[in-house]
Amino acid sequence: MNRWNRWNRWNRRTLEPWNLGTLEPWNLGSRYPSRSHVILASAMASARAWDVVGVGANSVDYVHLLPGYPQPFGTFAKMKIERQEILCGGQMATAMCACAKLGLRARYAGVTGTDENGRRVRAELKKRGIDLTDVIIRDAQNQFAVILVDETNGDRIVLWDRDERLLMRERDIPIEAIAAARILHVDDVDQAAAILAAKIAREGAVPTTSDIDRVTERTPELVDAVSIPIFAEHVASRLTGLADHEDALRTLMKPHHQVLCVTLGEHGAIAMDAKGVYRVPAFHVDAVDTTGAGDVFRAGFIYALLRGWPTEEILRFANAAAAVSCTKLGALGGIPSLDEVEALIASGRVRT
Repeated sequence: MNRWNRWNRWNRRTLEPWNLGTLEPWNLGSRYPSRSHVILASAMASARAWDVVGVGANSVDYVHLLPGYPQPFGTFAKMKIERQEILCGGQMATAMCACAKLGLRARYAGVTGTDENGRRVRAELKKRGIDLTDVIIRDAQNQFAVILVDETNGDRIVLWDRDERLLMRERDIPIEAIAAARILHVDDVDQAAAILAAKIAREGAVPTTSDIDRVTERTPELVDAVSIPIFAEHVASRLTGLADHEDALRTLMKPHHQVLCVTLGEHGAIAMDAKGVYRVPAFHVDAVDTTGAGDVFRAGFIYALLRGWPTEEILRFANAAAAVSCTKLGALGGIPSLDEVEALIASGRVRT
C-alpha cells in the first residue's frame, strides 16, 4: 500500500473529527461582547455544525484571456482579447466554494454590495451550497477585479477596486458560527475583523487557518492571532528579513502555532510543525489560469487537516488541488472535485 493510499484508507466522504489540539482560551476582555462567552461555552458542549466557517472577501472578476503578457512597449503593448468571462471569486468566497466541492460543510461571512455584482456573488455561493446566513448586504458597489491572463502560461495581472463601505467591522463577526465550526478560515483583507475572529475562535478552541497575502503594520498581530498561518511566498521573508523560508518560519513560530506554511507556486509548498520541516513539490499541469490557486490550496489544506493527515500529506493534497485549479479559467471555474485531486496525486506527476 503506497503512502497516499495509506492515508486515504478511510471512506473519503466521511470526515471524522480530528483532535486539533488543546488551545488555551484567551481572556478577550470587556471590549468584546459578553454574550460570546455563553455562546462559546454552549457550542463547545455540542457537536460542531460546520466543518469550516470563512470570514473575508468576495469579488466579481472580469477575466480577459490574452495572447501574451502585457508590456508597455512593443508587440504586446496592444493586443486583441482572445476570450472574456465574468466570474465570481475573491479569496474567501473561492476558498469556501472549494471546501464545499470537496464535501465540507461551509459557511461564509462577508460583505456584499447592492449592485448586480453583489447579487451575482450571493446567487453563485448559494448555488454552490454555501451557507449565507452571515452575509451582509451594504448599499455599495460590490468588490470587483479586472484580471488579465496570459494564455501561454496562465500567469495573470489582477487590478481590483473595493468600496470602503464594504469594510467588515468587528461587530459583523459571526460569533455563533465560529463557535459551531471545526475550523475558522480568515483572509487579510479586513485585518481588524480577521484578528478579532481568530481570537474569538481561539477562546473556543477552534483552530484558525489563514490567507496572509500582504504585509501591513497589523500583519504580525494577525500571524499571532491564528493557529495555522499560511503565507503567500513573499510574506514570511518580508516579516522576518530572512530570505530562507525555513529560517523565516522558525523565527515566526510561536508555541500556539500548530503548523506554519508558505505557498511557493510552481515550486510547491513548505511547512513547519513541532515535528519538523516539510518541502513538497508542486504537480505538473498545463496551466490555463492561476487565478484562485492559492485559495484552492488553502481549501485543500483545510480538507486534509480535518481528515487528520500528517503535515506532509496535507501539503501534497493541497498542492494537487491548487494544480488542478490552474487548468481552467477563473477562480471558481477552476475549483476541483475530490476525484480530480485524487487522480492527479495518483498520477505522480510532480515537478522536479
